Amino acid sequence: MKKYAVALASAVFAMSIAGPVLAKDKTIAVSWKIFQEERWKTDEAIIKKIVEANGDKYISADAQGSAAKQLTDVESLMSQGADVLLIVPYDSEAIMPAVEKAAAEGIPMIAYDVQIEHPSVLYMTFDNVGVGRLMAKEIVKVKPEGNYAVIKGDPGDPNATFLYNGMIEVLKPSLDSGKIKIVGEASSDGWKPENAQKNMEQILTANNNAVDAVLSENDGMAGGVVAALQAQGLAGTVPVTGQDGDKAALNRVAQGTQLVSIWKDSRALGKIAAEAALMLSEGKSMEEVPNVGKFKDGARKVEMNAVLLAPTPILKDNLNAVIDAGWVDKATVCAGVDAASVAACK
Repeated sequence: MKKYAVALASAVFAMSIAGPVLAKDKTIAVSWKIFQEERWKTDEAIIKKIVEANGDKYISADAQGSAAKQLTDVESLMSQGADVLLIVPYDSEAIMPAVEKAAAEGIPMIAYDVQIEHPSVLYMTFDNVGVGRLMAKEIVKVKPEGNYAVIKGDPGDPNATFLYNGMIEVLKPSLDSGKIKIVGEASSDGWKPENAQKNMEQILTANNNAVDAVLSENDGMAGGVVAALQAQGLAGTVPVTGQDGDKAALNRVAQGTQLVSIWKDSRALGKIAAEAALMLSEGKSMEEVPNVGKFKDGARKVEMNAVLLAPTPILKDNLNAVIDAGWVDKATVCAGVDAASVAACK
């Protein structure tokens, strides 16, 4: 099994995003799982721009956090003439009937950011096991021992498992030696901050607030975790992880209430996915997509073609990376922050 990680650099967006001219008058369709989440708007902007700049049509649907609606959405997108489907599955198993139908009709598919374990689907994402590793590595640096809590994402999303596996891989020696103890872990339906907050509140109550570090699997949930810690006077003293580079999370990193956000520059992911969709729409094979490799780490061990991008941990001392890349402006990162305490805010 091979994995290919493509290094991200800010220079990627110094180049034109339009990419090569490929098919014309094709329809590229995207099924979003919950479009209200901040990051998907960033992804869509780059995908739509590339598709339309190539003279093709972009259409989309928002499943609004419903597996049943997403099945209907995908069928609707197919009926509208989708030449390629990009799917961000809310539930990777529940979406399978629509995937089988699209495969039977010969419609190329891209599982965007979240795995759909089917051999006819091209999987394009960041290295989510690697994201989990980075979270654990950064938190162990500041809390090499003590009681840990793990706030996981939706149980129907394979990414939640990939992240957890990466975390445990790093933590295992300390868990085996007893230096670190996981005193609570819980899955948060829909990756919703309010569900993460409730989970964190219950873990704090069960342990009389004796929690030294929290591995939260994304930034939205980290916001809920920090709210729970804040209510107990623990925000800023208990390190919390996250991922996605959400603006609010980057501000929390600057404020010191969140240790790290693993930045997955979704503009880069959107760019390569849009360009791959255009290639597939003109009859190119998955194997012809740049940097594609084989991936077999899903629950069912189905071998898939995949492109994995490399993420970047953002901590207080390298916040300039996201500002300089144009991901977020300095005012947003530094709101309410003592400028003298954070280099990026001076």
